[in-house]
Amino acid sequence: MSEQAILRTASRFFRKLRPRARLAVCELPLTIIVAGIVIAAPTVWPGLLQNPLFATGVVLHGLLFLSCLLVPWERLDPRASLVIPILDLLALCFTRNGAFNVVPGLTVLSVFPVIWLAASGMLAKTSLILGFAGPFLIALPVLLAHLPNPTASDISSVVLLPLMMFAVALSIRLAGSYARLQERRVKHRDSALRQLLSASRDREALLQTILDTIDVGIVAVDSKGETVLVNNQQKAFLGLTASTAGPPQAATESRLVFGQDRHTPLPPEKDPVLRAVRGETFSDYLLWFGEGTEQRAISTAARGMPNDADGGFGGAVVFFRDLTDVVNALAAKDELVANVSHEFGSPLTAILGNLDIVMRGAPELDAGSRRGLEVAERNAERLRVLVQDLLSSAASVESVQLRRTDLAGLVENSLGSARAQADAANVGLVADVPAPLWADADPLRLGQALDNLVSNAIKYSPDGGLVSVRASRDDGWVRLEVQDTGMGMTKEESARIFTRFFRTRAARQAAIPGAGLGLSITKSIVERHGGSITCDSSPGKGSTFTVALPAGLSGEQDPLPPVLT
Repeated sequence: MSEQAILRTASRFFRKLRPRARLAVCELPLTIIVAGIVIAAPTVWPGLLQNPLFATGVVLHGLLFLSCLLVPWERLDPRASLVIPILDLLALCFTRNGAFNVVPGLTVLSVFPVIWLAASGMLAKTSLILGFAGPFLIALPVLLAHLPNPTASDISSVVLLPLMMFAVALSIRLAGSYARLQERRVKHRDSALRQLLSASRDREALLQTILDTIDVGIVAVDSKGETVLVNNQQKAFLGLTASTAGPPQAATESRLVFGQDRHTPLPPEKDPVLRAVRGETFSDYLLWFGEGTEQRAISTAARGMPNDADGGFGGAVVFFRDLTDVVNALAAKDELVANVSHEFGSPLTAILGNLDIVMRGAPELDAGSRRGLEVAERNAERLRVLVQDLLSSAASVESVQLRRTDLAGLVENSLGSARAQADAANVGLVADVPAPLWADADPLRLGQALDNLVSNAIKYSPDGGLVSVRASRDDGWVRLEVQDTGMGMTKEESARIFTRFFRTRAARQAAIPGAGLGLSITKSIVERHGGSITCDSSPGKGSTFTVALPAGLSGEQDPLPPVLT
């Protein structure tokens, strides 16, 4: 057992004692020594007990020890017990001076009452004065008795011993003050820690209440991948995934969790929590929980937390949001748009057909009537294009048929198709595309995307503007750029340009025809190819749309039959 442990044990034992027992314990060492001298006196120091001063001191020591046990100190002021060490100094004065010629060193016993006084709650000045004056008065009578010829021992007893006792009292006083200071500091720190712990518990309870109130499922994992927090909403989501086969065999088993097609079971390695544990960061990762009429569309996202020690993985938070109503609403809207567009299609076809028959079969029409018919035909054709865009948007691009395709040929065909539109708008077309430029692509779908980009670039370019199409191959990617010199967009508009039905303020003010669907369709086509599309634009400086596609097989040639256009 260490020294500190022994001291703590003794301190706890002493505090548990009653006041009388405490005083008896403090008085016991001095009493035992005096009792030992009394017992040894007949043999070692014959005649000592007959000395009246010594006998008086012994009796006084005995009475003081008995008073420690018999006086009801618990009813008195705590400072009343200090009379015991003070009277001990008086008893030692009798004992020491009565036995000086036989046992001259008894003055040293004053260390016991001096320590008691110094360690008590007495004022520092009083305890230090008593610590010096008590031993001094005990040694003084012998010095006075030997005057005018005191011995060196007499002088040392009067000078050195009181100074030594004073030093002992001062040391104990300082040590006690330091100990009390440390105790106050420990209590203060303990109180502060308790307050912090209480505040931390309150914050934790508040956070848990907030997390259990929101309608977003939350899972938190630590650096070891262990789940440390799951809120009530997430528990409800997990209830949807429970199968009738019972609990999963492993924590990573997906159970009734399906991919975006609502039917394919989600592989364990694609579980959003496991992806987060691997350090992945993602958002808008759509899954389907449950089956049948209870199936719910859940959008997931994950954010990692760095480890403060080494910057590594420190944990992650995964979010689960129910988007079933949103997905169903979008599906209903798409169905409505498709139905309405389909219903528009047949009448428009009849209108355009009859207008063409009238204009071709009636050459005798006057100029005014012909202009009116041309206006009707032009607006009907515009409406037909809008209906086609709506149908394309509602149908979405479910899949693409990838083939080895020469993108240079696709660009050439797209520019050829747009030549008439560009000439009518007095817009120049420039292409900088290396030939051949091979990639794995669906020529029909990618051609549709290129047509949309080139058509938009011409539509939004001013008279005398220029549309440039560039392409390059870099690190396994093929990049296509369509740049115009048109009105451009703000950063906020660029961020929303691929949203369905979105049109910029400038386009609406300029009354440029369009429904805001072409770029949305283009983005869907590009993403189905495993690529991405971005927009870089500034107001008044034009726009640049960049399409990045995986090049597929390395090299410029492929053993499969290529598709040129």
